Amino acid sequence: MSTSAPSPAPTTETTADIVVLGAGPVGENVAQYAIEGTDLTAVLVEGELLGGECSYWACIPSKALLRPLAVAADAAHLPGITAPEIDREALLARRDEWVSHYDDSSQVTWAEGAGMQVVRGHGRLVGEREVLVETPDGGATRVHARRAVVLATGSVPTIPEALAPLQGWTSRDATGVQEVPGELAIVGGGVVAVEAATWMAALGSRVTLLVRGEALLRDAEPFAGEHLRDALEALGVQVRLGTSVVSGTREEVRDTGVGRVHGGRVHLQLQGPDGPGELAADEVLLATGRRPRLADVGLEAVGLTAEDVTGAADGAGLPDWLRVVGDASGEAPLTHWGKYRARVIGQSLRAEATGEALEPVPEVVPVPQVVFTDPQVASVGLTAAAAQQAGHEVAVATVPYGGTAGTALLRDDVAGTARIVVDRAAGVLLGATFAGPEAAELLHGATIAITGQVPVHVLRHAVPSFPASSELWLRLLEELPQELRAR
Repeated sequence: MSTSAPSPAPTTETTADIVVLGAGPVGENVAQYAIEGTDLTAVLVEGELLGGECSYWACIPSKALLRPLAVAADAAHLPGITAPEIDREALLARRDEWVSHYDDSSQVTWAEGAGMQVVRGHGRLVGEREVLVETPDGGATRVHARRAVVLATGSVPTIPEALAPLQGWTSRDATGVQEVPGELAIVGGGVVAVEAATWMAALGSRVTLLVRGEALLRDAEPFAGEHLRDALEALGVQVRLGTSVVSGTREEVRDTGVGRVHGGRVHLQLQGPDGPGELAADEVLLATGRRPRLADVGLEAVGLTAEDVTGAADGAGLPDWLRVVGDASGEAPLTHWGKYRARVIGQSLRAEATGEALEPVPEVVPVPQVVFTDPQVASVGLTAAAAQQAGHEVAVATVPYGGTAGTALLRDDVAGTARIVVDRAAGVLLGATFAGPEAAELLHGATIAITGQVPVHVLRHAVPSFPASSELWLRLLEELPQELRAR
Protein backbone atom coordinates (compact mmCIF):
# COMPACT_ATOMS: atom_id res chain seq x y z
CA MET A 1 0.00 0.00 0.00
CA SER A 2 1.37 3.41 -0.90
CA THR A 3 2.04 6.08 1.69
CA SER A 4 1.73 9.80 1.14
CA ALA A 5 1.79 13.10 2.95
CA PRO A 6 -1.45 14.30 4.57
CA SER A 7 -3.88 15.72 2.05
CA PRO A 8 -4.64 19.42 2.11
CA ALA A 9 -8.14 20.37 3.17
CA PRO A 10 -10.34 21.12 0.16
CA THR A 11 -10.93 24.82 -0.42
CA THR A 12 -13.46 24.34 -3.23
CA GLU A 13 -15.89 21.62 -4.28
CA THR A 14 -17.57 20.70 -7.52
CA THR A 15 -19.85 17.94 -8.80
CA ALA A 16 -20.23 16.33 -12.21
CA ASP A 17 -21.77 13.19 -13.64
CA ILE A 18 -18.43 11.88 -14.94
CA VAL A 19 -15.01 12.62 -13.45
CA VAL A 20 -11.98 11.61 -15.52
CA LEU A 21 -8.49 11.47 -14.02
CA GLY A 22 -6.11 12.19 -16.87
CA ALA A 23 -6.79 14.51 -19.80
CA GLY A 24 -4.72 12.94 -22.50
CA PRO A 25 -6.47 11.96 -25.74
CA VAL A 26 -7.97 8.92 -24.00
CA GLY A 27 -9.40 10.88 -21.09
CA GLU A 28 -10.70 13.59 -23.42
CA ASN A 29 -12.39 10.99 -25.62
CA VAL A 30 -14.13 9.13 -22.80
CA ALA A 31 -15.50 12.39 -21.39
CA GLN A 32 -16.60 13.66 -24.81
CA TYR A 33 -18.44 10.47 -25.75
CA ALA A 34 -20.01 10.17 -22.30
CA ILE A 35 -21.70 13.58 -22.40
CA GLU A 36 -22.18 14.62 -26.03
CA GLY A 37 -25.78 15.19 -27.03
CA THR A 38 -26.97 15.02 -23.40
CA ASP A 39 -27.31 17.18 -20.30
CA LEU A 40 -24.60 15.15 -18.56
CA THR A 41 -21.55 16.96 -17.20
CA ALA A 42 -17.90 15.96 -17.03
CA VAL A 43 -14.78 17.12 -15.21
CA LEU A 44 -11.30 16.51 -16.60
CA VAL A 45 -8.56 16.41 -13.96
CA GLU A 46 -5.01 16.92 -15.25
CA GLY A 47 -1.78 17.61 -13.40
CA GLU A 48 0.34 18.28 -16.48
CA LEU A 49 -0.67 19.34 -20.01
CA LEU A 50 -4.07 18.65 -21.55
CA GLY A 51 -3.42 16.38 -24.48
CA GLY A 52 -1.17 14.12 -22.46
CA GLU A 53 1.92 12.11 -23.33
CA CYS A 54 0.96 11.55 -26.96
CA SER A 55 0.56 15.22 -27.83
CA TYR A 56 3.74 16.56 -26.25
CA TRP A 57 6.22 13.78 -25.50
CA ALA A 58 5.43 10.73 -27.64
CA CYS A 59 3.49 10.19 -30.89
CA ILE A 60 3.29 13.76 -32.18
CA PRO A 61 6.89 14.91 -31.60
CA SER A 62 8.21 11.53 -32.74
CA LYS A 63 6.31 11.67 -36.03
CA ALA A 64 7.19 15.36 -36.46
CA LEU A 65 10.86 14.41 -36.30
CA LEU A 66 10.58 11.26 -38.39
CA ARG A 67 8.44 12.44 -41.31
CA PRO A 68 11.05 14.79 -42.84
CA LEU A 69 13.62 12.02 -42.52
CA ALA A 70 11.35 9.65 -44.46
CA VAL A 71 10.98 12.22 -47.24
CA ALA A 72 14.75 12.66 -47.37
CA ALA A 73 15.23 8.89 -47.51
CA ASP A 74 12.78 8.59 -50.40
CA ALA A 75 14.61 11.35 -52.27
CA ALA A 76 17.95 9.62 -51.70
CA HIS A 77 16.59 6.50 -53.42
CA LEU A 78 15.02 8.19 -56.44
CA PRO A 79 17.12 9.17 -59.45
CA GLY A 80 16.36 12.60 -60.84
CA ILE A 81 16.05 14.36 -57.49
CA THR A 82 18.72 15.73 -55.19
CA ALA A 83 18.39 14.37 -51.68
CA PRO A 84 17.79 17.23 -49.21
CA GLU A 85 20.21 17.80 -46.35
CA ILE A 86 19.00 17.54 -42.77
CA ASP A 87 18.77 20.94 -41.08
CA ARG A 88 19.01 20.12 -37.38
CA GLU A 89 17.64 23.43 -36.12
CA ALA A 90 14.74 23.43 -38.58
CA LEU A 91 13.88 19.84 -37.68
CA LEU A 92 13.74 20.65 -33.96
CA ALA A 93 11.77 23.81 -34.70
CA ARG A 94 9.18 21.73 -36.57
CA ARG A 95 8.93 19.48 -33.52
CA ASP A 96 8.38 22.51 -31.30
CA GLU A 97 5.58 23.80 -33.54
CA TRP A 98 3.81 20.44 -33.47
CA VAL A 99 3.93 20.28 -29.65
CA SER A 100 2.63 23.87 -29.51
CA HIS A 101 5.79 24.85 -27.63
CA TYR A 102 4.39 22.81 -24.72
CA ASP A 103 1.44 25.17 -24.36
CA ASP A 104 -1.93 23.44 -23.92
CA SER A 105 -4.17 26.50 -24.06
CA SER A 106 -5.78 25.38 -27.33
CA GLN A 107 -6.59 21.99 -25.78
CA VAL A 108 -8.21 23.70 -22.82
CA THR A 109 -10.27 25.86 -25.16
CA TRP A 110 -11.42 22.76 -27.04
CA ALA A 111 -12.36 20.87 -23.87
CA GLU A 112 -14.31 23.75 -22.39
CA GLY A 113 -16.00 24.35 -25.73
CA ALA A 114 -17.11 20.71 -25.74
CA GLY A 115 -18.76 21.19 -22.35
CA MET A 116 -16.08 19.75 -20.07
CA GLN A 117 -14.83 21.45 -16.93
CA VAL A 118 -11.06 21.40 -16.51
CA VAL A 119 -9.57 21.11 -13.02
CA ARG A 120 -5.80 21.52 -12.85
CA GLY A 121 -3.78 19.43 -10.42
CA HIS A 122 -3.02 15.91 -9.31
CA GLY A 123 -6.20 13.96 -8.57
CA ARG A 124 -6.66 10.81 -6.55
CA LEU A 125 -9.53 8.81 -5.15
CA VAL A 126 -10.39 9.49 -1.51
CA GLY A 127 -13.66 7.54 -1.35
CA GLU A 128 -16.50 6.15 -3.42
CA ARG A 129 -17.08 8.57 -6.33
CA GLU A 130 -14.89 11.12 -4.53
CA VAL A 131 -11.72 12.68 -5.95
CA LEU A 132 -9.37 15.12 -4.25
CA VAL A 133 -7.33 17.35 -6.56
CA GLU A 134 -4.22 19.01 -5.17
CA THR A 135 -4.08 22.20 -7.19
CA PRO A 136 -0.92 24.02 -8.36
CA ASP A 137 -1.53 26.90 -5.93
CA GLY A 138 -1.20 24.58 -2.94
CA GLY A 139 -4.93 24.28 -2.38
CA ALA A 140 -7.29 21.42 -3.07
CA THR A 141 -10.57 20.82 -4.84
CA ARG A 142 -12.94 18.01 -3.94
CA VAL A 143 -14.78 16.60 -6.96
CA HIS A 144 -17.84 14.39 -6.54
CA ALA A 145 -18.97 12.10 -9.36
CA ARG A 146 -22.68 11.41 -9.52
CA ARG A 147 -22.19 8.45 -11.81
CA ALA A 148 -18.62 7.38 -12.54
CA VAL A 149 -14.94 8.02 -12.07
CA VAL A 150 -12.70 7.03 -14.97
CA LEU A 151 -8.98 6.39 -14.54
CA ALA A 152 -7.20 7.52 -17.71
CA THR A 153 -3.91 8.23 -15.99
CA GLY A 154 -1.64 6.78 -18.66
CA SER A 155 1.69 5.13 -17.99
CA VAL A 156 5.18 5.90 -16.72
CA PRO A 157 8.60 4.60 -17.77
CA THR A 158 9.84 1.38 -16.23
CA ILE A 159 13.47 1.86 -15.22
CA PRO A 160 15.51 -1.18 -14.10
CA GLU A 161 16.63 -0.70 -10.50
CA ALA A 162 20.29 -1.18 -11.39
CA LEU A 163 20.10 1.70 -13.91
CA ALA A 164 18.05 4.17 -11.87
CA PRO A 165 21.16 5.93 -10.41
CA LEU A 166 22.20 6.91 -13.93
CA GLN A 167 19.29 9.36 -14.15
CA GLY A 168 19.30 8.68 -17.87
CA TRP A 169 16.96 9.95 -20.51
CA THR A 170 13.44 8.63 -20.87
CA SER A 171 11.33 8.97 -23.99
CA ARG A 172 10.37 12.52 -22.96
CA ASP A 173 13.99 13.63 -23.07
CA ALA A 174 14.49 11.96 -26.45
CA THR A 175 11.49 13.60 -28.13
CA GLY A 176 12.25 16.92 -26.42
CA VAL A 177 15.96 16.88 -27.23
CA GLN A 178 17.63 20.30 -27.43
CA GLU A 179 21.34 19.48 -27.08
CA VAL A 180 22.20 16.48 -29.26
CA PRO A 181 24.73 14.21 -27.54
CA GLY A 182 27.74 13.21 -29.59
CA GLU A 183 27.36 9.61 -28.46
CA LEU A 184 24.07 8.13 -27.32
CA ALA A 185 23.49 4.66 -25.89
CA ILE A 186 19.91 3.40 -26.15
CA VAL A 187 18.87 0.51 -23.92
CA GLY A 188 16.00 -1.40 -25.52
CA GLY A 189 14.87 -2.81 -28.84
CA GLY A 190 11.21 -1.81 -29.00
CA VAL A 191 9.33 0.98 -30.72
CA VAL A 192 10.69 3.86 -28.63
CA ALA A 193 14.25 2.61 -29.03
CA VAL A 194 14.22 2.16 -32.81
CA GLU A 195 12.33 5.38 -33.57
CA ALA A 196 14.63 7.41 -31.30
CA ALA A 197 17.69 5.75 -32.84
CA THR A 198 16.46 6.89 -36.27
CA TRP A 199 16.02 10.57 -35.50
CA MET A 200 19.00 10.86 -33.14
CA ALA A 201 21.29 9.38 -35.79
CA ALA A 202 19.88 11.87 -38.31
CA LEU A 203 20.54 14.71 -35.85
CA GLY A 204 24.19 13.70 -35.75
CA SER A 205 24.47 11.47 -32.71
CA ARG A 206 26.54 8.28 -32.85
CA VAL A 207 24.00 5.79 -31.58
CA THR A 208 24.57 2.37 -30.04
CA LEU A 209 21.46 0.25 -29.55
CA LEU A 210 21.80 -2.26 -26.69
CA VAL A 211 19.18 -4.97 -27.08
CA ARG A 212 18.79 -7.70 -24.46
CA GLY A 213 16.96 -10.03 -26.85
CA GLU A 214 18.01 -11.54 -30.13
CA ALA A 215 15.86 -9.31 -32.36
CA LEU A 216 14.45 -5.83 -32.73
CA LEU A 217 10.67 -5.56 -32.31
CA ARG A 218 10.62 -9.04 -30.82
CA ASP A 219 6.83 -9.38 -30.95
CA ALA A 220 6.65 -8.62 -34.68
CA GLU A 221 7.23 -10.97 -37.60
CA PRO A 222 10.97 -11.80 -37.60
CA PHE A 223 11.57 -10.17 -40.99
CA ALA A 224 10.48 -6.79 -39.60
CA GLY A 225 13.31 -6.65 -37.10
CA GLU A 226 15.79 -7.93 -39.67
CA HIS A 227 14.91 -5.21 -42.19
CA LEU A 228 15.02 -2.60 -39.47
CA ARG A 229 18.43 -3.71 -38.22
CA ASP A 230 19.84 -3.47 -41.74
CA ALA A 231 18.41 0.02 -42.16
CA LEU A 232 19.65 1.30 -38.80
CA GLU A 233 23.13 -0.02 -39.43
CA ALA A 234 23.09 1.74 -42.81
CA LEU A 235 22.44 4.96 -40.87
CA GLY A 236 25.52 4.31 -38.75
CA VAL A 237 23.69 2.91 -35.71
CA GLN A 238 25.56 0.10 -33.98
CA VAL A 239 23.04 -2.62 -33.08
CA ARG A 240 24.22 -5.02 -30.37
CA LEU A 241 21.81 -7.90 -29.86
CA GLY A 242 21.91 -10.28 -26.91
CA THR A 243 23.45 -7.54 -24.77
CA SER A 244 22.24 -6.67 -21.28
CA VAL A 245 23.20 -3.59 -19.27
CA VAL A 246 23.88 -4.86 -15.76
CA SER A 247 24.94 -1.58 -14.14
CA GLY A 248 26.25 1.88 -14.87
CA THR A 249 27.78 5.02 -13.46
CA ARG A 250 27.79 8.67 -14.43
CA GLU A 251 30.81 10.88 -14.04
CA GLU A 252 28.85 13.86 -12.77
CA VAL A 253 25.21 14.70 -12.16
CA ARG A 254 23.81 18.19 -11.91
CA ASP A 255 20.26 19.54 -11.69
CA THR A 256 19.48 22.26 -14.21
CA GLY A 257 16.71 23.59 -12.01
CA VAL A 258 14.10 23.19 -14.76
CA GLY A 259 13.12 19.61 -14.06
CA ARG A 260 15.87 17.95 -16.07
CA VAL A 261 19.06 16.39 -14.84
CA HIS A 262 22.21 16.58 -16.91
CA GLY A 263 25.68 15.36 -16.27
CA GLY A 264 28.87 13.87 -17.51
CA ARG A 265 29.49 10.75 -19.53
CA VAL A 266 27.92 7.47 -18.60
CA HIS A 267 29.78 4.17 -18.27
CA LEU A 268 27.70 1.05 -18.79
CA GLN A 269 28.70 -2.42 -17.69
CA LEU A 270 27.49 -4.94 -20.26
CA GLN A 271 26.99 -8.66 -20.55
CA GLY A 272 26.97 -9.75 -24.16
CA PRO A 273 27.52 -12.75 -26.40
CA ASP A 274 31.27 -12.49 -25.85
CA GLY A 275 31.07 -11.96 -22.10
CA PRO A 276 31.41 -8.81 -19.96
CA GLY A 277 32.17 -5.47 -21.55
CA GLU A 278 31.86 -1.72 -21.10
CA LEU A 279 30.43 1.13 -23.14
CA ALA A 280 30.92 4.84 -22.53
CA ALA A 281 28.62 7.48 -24.01
CA ASP A 282 27.64 11.10 -23.52
CA GLU A 283 24.07 10.10 -22.65
CA VAL A 284 21.89 7.04 -22.23
CA LEU A 285 18.22 6.64 -23.20
CA LEU A 286 16.44 4.02 -21.11
CA ALA A 287 13.76 2.73 -23.49
CA THR A 288 13.01 -0.19 -21.19
CA GLY A 289 9.22 -0.22 -21.22
CA ARG A 290 6.31 1.46 -19.48
CA ARG A 291 3.80 0.47 -16.81
CA PRO A 292 0.31 1.76 -15.93
CA ARG A 293 0.35 4.85 -13.75
CA LEU A 294 -1.70 3.60 -10.83
CA ALA A 295 0.57 4.02 -7.82
CA ASP A 296 -0.55 7.54 -6.97
CA VAL A 297 -4.27 7.58 -7.79
CA GLY A 298 -5.67 6.57 -4.38
CA LEU A 299 -6.75 3.01 -5.13
CA GLU A 300 -6.10 2.02 -1.51
CA ALA A 301 -8.77 4.50 -0.40
CA VAL A 302 -11.42 2.33 -2.09
CA GLY A 303 -9.92 -1.02 -1.18
CA LEU A 304 -8.24 -1.74 -4.51
CA THR A 305 -4.72 -2.42 -5.74
CA ALA A 306 -3.02 -1.81 -9.05
CA GLU A 307 -3.34 -5.53 -9.77
CA ASP A 308 -7.13 -5.29 -9.33
CA VAL A 309 -7.35 -2.52 -11.90
CA THR A 310 -4.86 -3.66 -14.53
CA GLY A 311 -6.69 -5.60 -17.21
CA ALA A 312 -10.10 -4.42 -16.04
CA ALA A 313 -10.95 -2.18 -18.98
CA ASP A 314 -14.25 -4.03 -19.33
CA GLY A 315 -15.06 -3.15 -15.70
CA ALA A 316 -14.85 -6.72 -14.44
CA GLY A 317 -13.93 -6.84 -10.76
CA LEU A 318 -14.30 -3.09 -10.28
CA PRO A 319 -17.01 -1.16 -8.39
CA ASP A 320 -19.86 -0.24 -10.72
CA TRP A 321 -18.88 3.44 -10.52
CA LEU A 322 -15.22 2.97 -11.53
CA ARG A 323 -13.73 2.50 -14.99
CA VAL A 324 -10.15 2.31 -16.30
CA VAL A 325 -9.04 2.97 -19.87
CA GLY A 326 -5.96 3.50 -21.99
CA ASP A 327 -2.43 2.75 -20.81
CA ALA A 328 -3.68 2.69 -17.22
CA SER A 329 -5.75 -0.41 -18.02
CA GLY A 330 -2.73 -2.48 -19.04
CA GLU A 331 -4.12 -2.94 -22.56
CA ALA A 332 -2.06 -2.11 -25.66
CA PRO A 333 -0.26 1.16 -24.83
CA LEU A 334 -1.21 2.86 -28.10
CA THR A 335 -3.04 6.16 -28.42
CA HIS A 336 -5.41 4.97 -31.14
CA TRP A 337 -6.34 1.86 -29.17
CA GLY A 338 -6.90 3.85 -25.98
CA LYS A 339 -9.10 6.31 -27.88
CA TYR A 340 -11.13 3.47 -29.36
CA ARG A 341 -11.66 1.91 -25.94
CA ALA A 342 -12.50 5.37 -24.58
CA ARG A 343 -15.22 5.80 -27.19
CA VAL A 344 -16.73 2.42 -26.28
CA ILE A 345 -16.62 3.12 -22.54
CA GLY A 346 -17.87 6.69 -22.97
CA GLN A 347 -20.83 5.49 -25.02
CA SER A 348 -21.64 2.83 -22.41
CA LEU A 349 -21.62 5.44 -19.63
CA ARG A 350 -23.93 7.65 -21.68
CA ALA A 351 -26.25 4.72 -22.37
CA GLU A 352 -26.41 3.83 -18.67
CA ALA A 353 -27.46 7.39 -17.89
CA THR A 354 -29.90 7.97 -20.75
CA GLY A 355 -31.23 4.50 -21.52
CA GLU A 356 -30.24 4.74 -25.17
CA ALA A 357 -29.38 1.59 -27.07
CA LEU A 358 -25.72 0.70 -27.42
CA GLU A 359 -24.09 -0.09 -30.73
CA PRO A 360 -22.95 -3.72 -30.85
CA VAL A 361 -19.19 -4.21 -30.62
CA PRO A 362 -17.71 -6.56 -33.25
CA GLU A 363 -16.57 -9.93 -31.98
CA VAL A 364 -13.04 -9.35 -33.26
CA VAL A 365 -11.36 -5.95 -32.89
CA PRO A 366 -7.65 -6.21 -33.71
CA VAL A 367 -4.96 -3.78 -32.54
CA PRO A 368 -3.04 -2.08 -35.38
CA GLN A 369 0.38 -0.52 -34.90
CA VAL A 370 2.86 1.39 -37.04
CA VAL A 371 6.53 1.94 -36.28
CA PHE A 372 7.53 5.09 -38.17
CA THR A 373 11.10 4.12 -38.92
CA ASP A 374 12.61 3.63 -42.37
CA PRO A 375 11.38 1.13 -43.37
CA GLN A 376 8.05 1.57 -41.67
CA VAL A 377 6.72 -1.52 -39.94
CA ALA A 378 2.92 -1.79 -39.95
CA SER A 379 1.12 -4.71 -38.35
CA VAL A 380 -2.27 -5.79 -37.10
CA GLY A 381 -3.63 -8.96 -35.56
CA LEU A 382 -1.54 -12.09 -35.06
CA THR A 383 1.86 -13.02 -36.40
CA ALA A 384 2.21 -16.47 -37.91
CA ALA A 385 3.89 -17.77 -34.74
CA ALA A 386 1.29 -16.22 -32.42
CA ALA A 387 -1.57 -17.62 -34.53
CA GLN A 388 -0.12 -21.13 -34.36
CA GLN A 389 0.46 -20.82 -30.62
CA ALA A 390 -3.20 -19.80 -30.27
CA GLY A 391 -4.24 -23.07 -31.93
CA HIS A 392 -5.05 -21.90 -35.44
CA GLU A 393 -4.16 -23.94 -38.49
CA VAL A 394 -2.77 -21.22 -40.69
CA ALA A 395 -1.83 -20.45 -44.25
CA VAL A 396 0.87 -17.82 -44.67
CA ALA A 397 1.53 -15.73 -47.78
CA THR A 398 4.79 -13.77 -47.95
CA VAL A 399 5.94 -11.58 -50.85
CA PRO A 400 8.73 -9.03 -51.42
CA TYR A 401 7.55 -5.52 -50.64
CA GLY A 402 8.66 -4.37 -54.07
CA GLY A 403 6.79 -7.20 -55.78
CA THR A 404 4.31 -4.91 -57.55
CA ALA A 405 4.69 -1.89 -59.77
CA GLY A 406 3.06 0.38 -57.21
CA THR A 407 5.46 -0.44 -54.39
CA ALA A 408 8.50 -0.75 -56.69
CA LEU A 409 7.88 2.79 -57.93
CA LEU A 410 8.22 4.17 -54.41
CA ARG A 411 11.99 3.65 -54.61
CA ASP A 412 14.08 2.16 -57.37
CA ASP A 413 15.82 -0.13 -54.87
CA VAL A 414 12.85 -0.73 -52.59
CA ALA A 415 13.41 -3.33 -49.88
CA GLY A 416 10.99 -4.97 -47.49
CA THR A 417 8.53 -7.80 -47.00
CA ALA A 418 4.76 -8.23 -46.71
CA ARG A 419 2.91 -11.12 -45.07
CA ILE A 420 -0.64 -12.14 -44.32
CA VAL A 421 -1.74 -14.93 -41.97
CA VAL A 422 -5.04 -16.70 -42.71
CA ASP A 423 -7.09 -19.17 -40.70
CA ARG A 424 -7.42 -22.22 -42.98
CA ALA A 425 -10.69 -23.41 -41.45
CA ALA A 426 -12.55 -20.11 -41.47
CA GLY A 427 -10.80 -18.62 -44.51
CA VAL A 428 -10.41 -15.22 -42.83
CA LEU A 429 -7.47 -13.00 -42.14
CA LEU A 430 -5.81 -13.33 -38.71
CA GLY A 431 -2.97 -10.88 -39.16
CA ALA A 432 -0.85 -8.85 -41.56
CA THR A 433 2.58 -7.24 -41.44
CA PHE A 434 4.12 -4.83 -43.93
CA ALA A 435 7.74 -3.68 -43.70
CA GLY A 436 8.68 -1.14 -46.32
CA PRO A 437 8.31 2.49 -47.45
CA GLU A 438 4.89 3.98 -46.60
CA ALA A 439 3.78 0.65 -45.15
CA ALA A 440 1.37 2.44 -42.83
CA GLU A 441 -0.89 3.22 -45.77
CA LEU A 442 -1.42 -0.49 -46.48
CA LEU A 443 -2.48 -1.40 -42.96
CA HIS A 444 -6.04 -0.19 -42.65
CA GLY A 445 -7.30 -2.58 -45.30
CA ALA A 446 -6.07 -5.47 -43.14
CA THR A 447 -7.66 -3.96 -40.04
CA ILE A 448 -11.01 -3.69 -41.83
CA ALA A 449 -10.76 -7.24 -43.17
CA ILE A 450 -10.08 -8.70 -39.71
CA THR A 451 -12.72 -6.61 -37.94
CA GLY A 452 -15.33 -7.47 -40.57
CA GLN A 453 -14.25 -11.12 -40.77
CA VAL A 454 -14.19 -10.81 -44.57
CA PRO A 455 -13.32 -14.15 -46.23
CA VAL A 456 -10.15 -13.99 -48.29
CA HIS A 457 -11.96 -15.28 -51.37
CA VAL A 458 -14.12 -12.15 -51.14
CA LEU A 459 -11.10 -9.90 -50.62
CA ARG A 460 -9.84 -11.07 -54.03
CA HIS A 461 -12.73 -9.14 -55.57
CA ALA A 462 -11.62 -5.88 -53.96
CA VAL A 463 -9.80 -4.49 -57.00
CA PRO A 464 -6.65 -2.45 -56.22
CA SER A 465 -5.80 0.57 -58.33
CA PHE A 466 -2.81 0.37 -60.65
CA PRO A 467 -0.05 1.27 -60.09
CA ALA A 468 -0.71 1.87 -56.40
CA SER A 469 0.87 0.21 -53.37
CA SER A 470 -2.44 -1.48 -52.59
CA GLU A 471 -1.76 -3.85 -55.51
CA LEU A 472 0.46 -5.67 -53.03
CA TRP A 473 -2.75 -7.05 -51.52
CA LEU A 474 -3.50 -8.90 -54.76
CA ARG A 475 -0.02 -10.43 -54.79
CA LEU A 476 -0.47 -11.68 -51.23
CA LEU A 477 -3.89 -13.17 -51.89
CA GLU A 478 -2.59 -14.91 -55.02
CA GLU A 479 0.07 -16.60 -52.90
CA LEU A 480 -2.54 -18.36 -50.74
CA PRO A 481 -3.45 -22.02 -51.40
CA GLN A 482 -6.03 -22.53 -54.15
CA GLU A 483 -8.65 -23.90 -51.78
CA LEU A 484 -8.71 -20.62 -49.84
CA ARG A 485 -8.87 -18.45 -52.95
CA ALA A 486 -11.68 -20.34 -54.72
CA ARG A 487 -14.32 -20.83 -52.03
